[in-house]
Amino acid sequence: MDNKHYIFLTLEGTTFQPDSDAVLPDIENLQVIGFSAGKNSKEAYDNLLEDNPYLLETNFDEIFCYELARDYKELREYFYLNSEKINENLCRESR
Repeated sequence: MDNKHYIFLTLEGTTFQPDSDAVLPDIENLQVIGFSAGKNSKEAYDNLLEDNPYLLETNFDEIFCYELARDYKELREYFYLNSEKINENLCRESR
C-alpha cells in the first residue's frame, strides 16, 4: 500500500505581514506544522512527531491535517498579490 501525504496545520499562533511595524499581529491565519506521509493520517502524525521531536516542546496543542493529492508537488501554482503586471492584466480584462 502506498503512503498518503498530509499537511499538518494549526489555528494557534499569529503572523505579521512583511515589513509590519504593528505591535499586535494583523493577520489571522493557519500555521503549517509540517508535512508527513503514512498509510493513514494517524501513521503520518506519528511519523511527523518521530521526524520532528521538537514539536512536543512547542506550545502548539491542537493540530489537524488534510490529505494531499498524490502529485501535489507537481500541481503547485504560485500567485502574487503585488505584481503590477498581473494587476494591469486584471484591469484590462475587466474593461
